[in-house]
Amino acid sequence: MNSLLSELHRLQTRRHFFARGRNLLGSAALASLVGERAALAASSHQAAGSHFPAKAKRVIYLHMVGGPSQMDLFDYKPEMLKWYDKDLPDSIRQGQRLTTMTSGQARFPVAPSKFSFAQRGECGMWMNADLLPHLGQKADDICWMRSLHTEAINHEPAITAMQTGNQVTGRPCLGAWASYGLGSMNENLPTFVVLVATPTNREQEQAISARLWSNGYLPGEHAGVSFRSKGDPILFINNPAGVPDAVRRQTIDGINALNRINYETVGDPETHTRIQQYEMAFRMQASVPELTDIASEPDHIFKLYGEEAKKPGSFANSVLMARRLAERGVRFVQIYHNNWDHHSNVAGRMPSQCRDVDQPCAALIEDLKQRGMFDDTLIIWGGEFGRTIYSQGGLTKENYGRDHHPRCFTMWMAGGGAKGGAIYGETDDFSYNIVRDPLHISEFHATVLHLLGFQHERFTFKFQGLDGRLTGVEPVKPVQALMA
Repeated sequence: MNSLLSELHRLQTRRHFFARGRNLLGSAALASLVGERAALAASSHQAAGSHFPAKAKRVIYLHMVGGPSQMDLFDYKPEMLKWYDKDLPDSIRQGQRLTTMTSGQARFPVAPSKFSFAQRGECGMWMNADLLPHLGQKADDICWMRSLHTEAINHEPAITAMQTGNQVTGRPCLGAWASYGLGSMNENLPTFVVLVATPTNREQEQAISARLWSNGYLPGEHAGVSFRSKGDPILFINNPAGVPDAVRRQTIDGINALNRINYETVGDPETHTRIQQYEMAFRMQASVPELTDIASEPDHIFKLYGEEAKKPGSFANSVLMARRLAERGVRFVQIYHNNWDHHSNVAGRMPSQCRDVDQPCAALIEDLKQRGMFDDTLIIWGGEFGRTIYSQGGLTKENYGRDHHPRCFTMWMAGGGAKGGAIYGETDDFSYNIVRDPLHISEFHATVLHLLGFQHERFTFKFQGLDGRLTGVEPVKPVQALMA
């Protein structure tokens, strides 16, 4: 072991030595001035710092896993009724790439939405009138983006690109960047929390994993912390039977002392992260039970969110939990809601999906308003791509399926500096190509970072000799039309 450490030290460059020495001296000085535990707490709150005053202090990101069908929800296409069961014209497709699930079809029959639409709010946003009655009442609070597009056509690269800005895994996600840039607003909960909601209908769910809320090349403390919906919110958060807090405190102090020796010897930043995680876990033992005890919520809150909010793991319960996390100082809450991959049975599955999300999303907007948190809390709703106007497989007037479509899809934002009532972007009559104001996902990311107080080109982290950033290397700008 000693020979390995000697070799490691020998291989370190002069720059590495001074960089590590600077951190160790700074940590030692801070610990001597304010005490060891206070120094650890302070180090976990260090942040890159914003470039200008932020409009949004926190984010609640509602990701619909699978890709919601834009023309069945927000992208009204009445002309398609005339095209029922006719083939998608080559002039519309323009030789664009298809997935292997439909590229071999003999026909591409147009499938108009079977749902009714109506204009909502003073902004006149056309929305699904059958399935989104509550959200329609908030149309003027929402910034509607109907021209998102991405290069990814399959789920894994598409959801990775939407969450991290790159189709290649291993990059930091948006929540990790927010944690790195802004730091924590509380002492007793993580800066970035993840909730995975269970949909009512589980017909065709996509696999998701911790890679989506990874810190990537950022320090480990910025990774999302996933809360479970059943049992203990976090595994081993409670002390074993017969182990009092004093014994647990003594155990953690001993482990951290060993970790500090290892850190001073090797200088591995992950060891420092581990020390912080032990400290956070100890503090969470007191804060998490109070957080998850929603019985303290008054009756009018459950009326607002719906009775499903009382059911652990439901989308409504997760959104209510997100509000509780936000008001306790959690910087970024990510919720994943599955089963939006509508390759078949759109008519059968869309109603249950919308029942899951409609009332809770509208309730979140109203709840944040009542608490004075709406103006500085950014809500994001959307998936990783859209769906095709043509049907995958068979087509009847009662039912149809839709394949992946990266060329155009709809997302929305509310609060946190997003421009309420704005309707940005327009697609052609087939909801297949963008005809006005295209919005690439990197431009969307740049806009979100701008609302959080960052100039995205300058918001970087040095990794392998490069300045890594969420928005990549292509020149993009935040979209002013999306911001109040």
